[in-house]
Amino acid sequence: MVGRIEDYALIGDLETAALVGRDGAIDWMCLPRFDSPACFAALLGGEDNGRWRIAPADHAGARFAAPQVCARRAYRGDTLILDTVWQTARGAVRVTDFMPPRQDVPRLVRLVEGLAGRVEMCGELRLRFLNGRVVPWTRTVDAHTVAAVAGPDSVFLRYDDHEASVSVSNACTRSLFTLSAGQRMSFVLDWSQSHLSPNPREDTTELLDETQEFWQQWAAKCSYQGPWREAVIRSLITLKALIYAPTGGMVAAVTSSLPECLGGERNWDYRFCWLRDSTFTLSCLLRTGYREEAVAWRNWLVRAVAGEPDDLQPLYGVSGQRRLPEKPASWLDGYEDSRPVRFGNAAADRPQLDVYGEVLNTVYCAVRAGVPIDHRMWRVVASLMDHVEQHWREPDAGLWEVRGPPRHFVHSRIMSWVAADRALRMARIAGLRGSAERWRVMRQTIHDEVCREGWDAEQRSFVQSYGSRRIDASALLLPRLGFLPPDDPRVRSTLSAVARTLGHHGFLRRYADGGPPRERAVHAVHAVHDVHNVHDVDGLGGHEGAFLACSLWLADALAATGRREEADAVFERVLDTRNDVGLLSEEWDPVAHRQLGNTPQAFSHVGLVNTAFALHGTRNGARRRQMSP
Repeated sequence: MVGRIEDYALIGDLETAALVGRDGAIDWMCLPRFDSPACFAALLGGEDNGRWRIAPADHAGARFAAPQVCARRAYRGDTLILDTVWQTARGAVRVTDFMPPRQDVPRLVRLVEGLAGRVEMCGELRLRFLNGRVVPWTRTVDAHTVAAVAGPDSVFLRYDDHEASVSVSNACTRSLFTLSAGQRMSFVLDWSQSHLSPNPREDTTELLDETQEFWQQWAAKCSYQGPWREAVIRSLITLKALIYAPTGGMVAAVTSSLPECLGGERNWDYRFCWLRDSTFTLSCLLRTGYREEAVAWRNWLVRAVAGEPDDLQPLYGVSGQRRLPEKPASWLDGYEDSRPVRFGNAAADRPQLDVYGEVLNTVYCAVRAGVPIDHRMWRVVASLMDHVEQHWREPDAGLWEVRGPPRHFVHSRIMSWVAADRALRMARIAGLRGSAERWRVMRQTIHDEVCREGWDAEQRSFVQSYGSRRIDASALLLPRLGFLPPDDPRVRSTLSAVARTLGHHGFLRRYADGGPPRERAVHAVHAVHDVHNVHDVDGLGGHEGAFLACSLWLADALAATGRREEADAVFERVLDTRNDVGLLSEEWDPVAHRQLGNTPQAFSHVGLVNTAFALHGTRNGARRRQMSP
């Protein structure tokens, strides 16, 4: 049985990742990269869809012993090395899980060490390729190596010369062994293409030392010195683990189809890179001293959009690929019966005008921070602005990638304003002065329209879309984006309306029903598409939880408007939703006290770091903060 979402810890090698449960099971891993098919997919089905568990056995070695969860676990300092301690009646053992930063092939290492007494251990490796669907041909290669092959994939399991009983079948490779204090057993799982020879054996002690040194040196670069530094560093390590090192692209999460509503249909594949995250991510990395990662992210962004800069997608693959076809996986039952399970993401095909503003805001943020922009990027800027000029008046799917009819989303209009504003600010540097007057007129036109059509005088708040009364948390970004100053009465009243309408047990939802649409002549044809259900904007039904990034935006907005104590309280509530090893998912159910959605969520961890700076940034951080709008 799989665990709760918050039961999982992350390990990774900067190209893929695995999730380790409190029961000692790895229930999710894709090989060889984040967006590859999973070879452990128990998280979305059951153990027969692939998992690898190592835990104490009962005295007869017939099954795993009680208790079914570890005594304690923690990352080893500022690293991505996970130590899990098991306490039994006969003694104690520690399982250390990690993936060395990749040099040649993906490699997962599990070290089991006796701490006290004498403990019987059991390991069960169930490999299932192609997202838990294909059982590989498994065979013994030699006394200490097992190979599993299916189609293009091969996996080799190597283990120490220890008195272990290992049985091999296609369904499961089972190992039984006993450890006394001071004894150690190591397992190494390597992937390679099936037509290649096995990878050379590596010394696990050296792998552990090298992995620990890598993460400690990387974490030591963090410039943040304020309160909650441990949470900030853990978030930064998590974000580093979500970056696909060969290209610099950051995936939104390492999982697919973890539900936003348990038992519902809101199950999406998040193993891709969203443009909406670009400015937040770049700002987060630059603020904390990680210029190399910021430049790599900028370079990924340029490559992803450069092919067709006037036709941006909301998201791209880790290599910048555009085609991300969404397909259901009918052979998987879904996490806690949440179906369908989806691989790929159709949101890539949805029109989202806000992404143009996101990209231009990212370029502007990079320029202000001194990140060099070459002439090719300036041509991309001009092409993006040509598209915005032609299409900003059109409806789209909005920030939340609504799968219903297109609408005139206020946030999308504001991001078109951002595009014009940032282009104007860069015009002198880019040599685009000839277009500046057109952009200046467009900027003012959009501003006037949003303040007229996006404002609900009765609720004293900006709304989600023209003709709607629905409140949306994206309105909290108004001062951060520079659309209106923090002391503007409309910003303050919108903040109050958002907190009042979207508040959910101290947290914030993304949007909520605001009653029937207003009667307006302008855009009235789109008003009829407003869906009046707090959880049913796109007709999928269900009750999603509080969106953690939105709760962090609330803290930012409260701080910007001088309500510091309230901002601190919101921030600390979000921190309390982290699991025992400091990870955040996409959402939080404050009633059931459970994490929801894909995990660990980059947008949540980026928001945590940026909010820490907004509330507690050092002088050094304050100077960096001025670089970003």
